[in-house]
Amino acid sequence: MPEKKFKYLSKEWADEVGKRCKKTLTPEKMKNITSSMLTIYNKCPDGKTRAVYYKFTKGVVETVSIVEGKPPQAEFSITSDYEVFAKISRAELKARAALMSGKMLLKGNLVKALTLSPTVDRLNEVIATVPTEY
Repeated sequence: MPEKKFKYLSKEWADEVGKRCKKTLTPEKMKNITSSMLTIYNKCPDGKTRAVYYKFTKGVVETVSIVEGKPPQAEFSITSDYEVFAKISRAELKARAALMSGKMLLKGNLVKALTLSPTVDRLNEVIATVPTEY
């Protein structure tokens, strides 16, 4: 029986990402960070804009949720096109490379964001393990 695929940016996908992160990413691997990040996806296939909100507390991935409408406040806000985030989610592109090449727009402390980028790469490596229908 084929493995279930989750629709990218669906509530079920976000729940699965959160579950896998909690299981795989230890506070040590996540550098015990306390932060929040909002990734804003422009040009989704249905023409809408969507966002994913991540909250980390002492290195634990506390929240992964899909946001439509007014997003919550986050320490970092990263905006890009759906296809760029999809490549990052499939581990085809590193977040730092996308940011430094101008493919993403960051709101927040750039120096801190670059310092945290290896931690975000660990998060993206877990996201890449989720069977996803893009």
